[in-house]
Amino acid sequence: MKNLFRNFLNLFFPDLCVVCKQRLNDAEPYICTECLVLLPKTNFHLQPDNRLEEFFAGRIPFRRISAYAYFIKGGSIQTIIHELKYKNNPGIGVFIGELCGENLKGSTFISDIDFLVPVPLHRKRERQRGYNQSLEICKGISRITGIPIDNETLIRKVNNQSQTKNKRFDRWKNVEDIFDITDDNAFKGKHILLIDDIITTGSTLESCAKEILKCKDTEISIFAVGTAG
Repeated sequence: MKNLFRNFLNLFFPDLCVVCKQRLNDAEPYICTECLVLLPKTNFHLQPDNRLEEFFAGRIPFRRISAYAYFIKGGSIQTIIHELKYKNNPGIGVFIGELCGENLKGSTFISDIDFLVPVPLHRKRERQRGYNQSLEICKGISRITGIPIDNETLIRKVNNQSQTKNKRFDRWKNVEDIFDITDDNAFKGKHILLIDDIITTGSTLESCAKEILKCKDTEISIFAVGTAG
């Protein structure tokens, strides 16, 4: 009965691809097959010393860094992330996380990761949005890889202003000392995969990583859905 009602609704309000706005079929959640095939993947997880790792070299100690796809202005990843962050659509975060998980699964990039840790939102901003987009991405990755999520230990203690319009130095100052660790022993001796939606200047991730690395014998890797091309 539910399927009949859903099919009836789809006649008048069909599900559309987030990227190209064409009608989806029943086997296509959120993004059509053609747009999925055309996602500009980086495959950085298969490339030690890739461009992102060179970008972060000397800023923080890390094991590996990767991103799923290139973030191009006006491109598919920008459209997907905009849908996730500003269109009240957490489901697409889980879905894109599953795609990332499938991409990473079986690779040495995640072979000894102990926890997935999302870049946290301040609780006030999370209440306003209704969810943390990085946590939704983590849920998808965890569903595919089986790696557990720790969403409690790293917190954002300062509700800083949005980074969107800030220049590079201002971004760095805006996230300095805004994160904290609630339990120094939670990450002790662990390899953490820090997850974000987009890597631009890397200032937020750098600030998070520095806080996590205060935990004894902790290693960190970084992963994002998109990175500037």
